[in-house]
Amino acid sequence: MSVEIKKVLSKRDLRLFVDFPETLYRNNPYYVPPLFFDQMDTLDQEKGAAQEFCDSALYLAYKDGRLAGRVAAIVNFKANEQWNHKEVRFGWYDFIDDAEVSGALMEKVYEFGREHGMESVVGPLGFTDFDPEGQLVSGFDRLSTMALIYNHPYYNDHIQAMGFEKDADWIEYKVFIPEKLPDRLNRISNIVKERCNVNLRPLTRRIIRKEQYGMKVFRLINECYKNLYNFTVLPDEMARKYLDFYLSILDLRYLSMVENDKGELVAFGITMPSIARALQKSRGKLFPFGWWHLLKSMFIKHEEGVEMLLVGVRPDYQNTGINSLLFADLFSRFSKWGVKWAETNAVLEDNLKNQGQWKDFETECVKRRRSYKKILGYSND
Repeated sequence: MSVEIKKVLSKRDLRLFVDFPETLYRNNPYYVPPLFFDQMDTLDQEKGAAQEFCDSALYLAYKDGRLAGRVAAIVNFKANEQWNHKEVRFGWYDFIDDAEVSGALMEKVYEFGREHGMESVVGPLGFTDFDPEGQLVSGFDRLSTMALIYNHPYYNDHIQAMGFEKDADWIEYKVFIPEKLPDRLNRISNIVKERCNVNLRPLTRRIIRKEQYGMKVFRLINECYKNLYNFTVLPDEMARKYLDFYLSILDLRYLSMVENDKGELVAFGITMPSIARALQKSRGKLFPFGWWHLLKSMFIKHEEGVEMLLVGVRPDYQNTGINSLLFADLFSRFSKWGVKWAETNAVLEDNLKNQGQWKDFETECVKRRRSYKKILGYSND
């Protein structure tokens, strides 16, 4: 029976789209479901934060009457302008091990790209860099994290068979927390404080609200990451839809902020206790009892690891050793709380400066993920 492709047009369709991986990965011990309500908001064609500068379409694939795959086709006009290219992105690309299904879904991405005059197809990427990106190519036997994609190994076989080639790779590290921090780290952090005239700024909920701290962090993220692969410099109003929410729920003890003598934010480290197991138990749903698993992991009984969500240093403060101040602050607390390891977010493989910041610690490269690219033909692909 041929594959039927259906465009997502209703809330019911969207729920099926968001929930599909729950079936695909039901018995996989490494898959970590994302927060269901967050995915619904992100993918909502009316409420999604990125819809102001993106056009998108979501598709479901059915085979033999059963849901068999999904994909999002996205044109990010802001990123295309910023990077001077014409790319259609594919994201949220999941499918059973059937080339007819994966191919039919990708044909819809091609079709969407041609309708918008695009010249190439790239992914998996989201609307922005706050969405999961990069297809896992190694580390399939490692527990996934809240913020990143997990996929079956066969995905890569399918996409390479379609003629896609590597565009960029990211790697992820597990950084092991020592019981005692290296003396060198403490020494450098003290020197940095004096030489750069900076100090750590503890945050409270009141400070976050009063000083609009989410906006400060958001603007610094734009400044720090603007030259990284396919990063979209985002408008200020998106801070309220992204960081304000997360800063309101995160345990503030896991955040480290560095300000200069003018009160300007010059570096940040945003981490959180790992909630991967809690998300597995809750299946990404808050109700009826998922909220308890998440609350417990975040604030009551932590897992032995933390996730390093975002780390950034303002460009004019880079190469000063200020990251040593961040890690001395965070890792000293981690050590005191009995945290065993921290897993980094995805780091571009050619970003050696970022990778070099872990030289004082024992590390293990645990995962690699990839963005693929293909020229979009206008006859036969």
